Amino acid sequence: MSCIRFNTPAQRRQLAAMAPQMLTAAEVAARHPAPPVTSSKLARLRLLAQHENPKIRESVASSYHAPADVVEALASDPDAGVRAWLARNETTPCDVLRQLAHDESETVRGWVAVNFFVPADVMAELADDPSPVVRNLVAWKAALAEPESSVAQELVEA
Repeated sequence: MSCIRFNTPAQRRQLAAMAPQMLTAAEVAARHPAPPVTSSKLARLRLLAQHENPKIRESVASSYHAPADVVEALASDPDAGVRAWLARNETTPCDVLRQLAHDESETVRGWVAVNFFVPADVMAELADDPSPVVRNLVAWKAALAEPESSVAQELVEA
């Protein structure tokens, strides 16, 4: 017995008619608004940023609402995973990204390289990074920005 299923044209039309409606990100956000950022949430983030478990500190580093002083403190966290989450966070300030671009961890520097909001001067520094992984990430990101790039074309066609 075969596990391959062949649908008739009528079945395919019915499946298409029953498919869920695709919503835009804005429509989803309007239907499910995030709760407001309150002083108690900020106090929780400050408290959790000092937790002994690095995974808890990673969750704070990934938060879009972490206060600036907490972000600056997490940039010097002893755990590379915390610094990596900070490097990939789109709300991390440029000065902190500049600091993380000189991190000892190749992974952290790699996440800085692919962060969309990293300043151009930092990208120029990372283009000469000692790590081939970081240099390749910088080149990949630059290729995505070029409209005639074969990498960008492959992504569009996929």
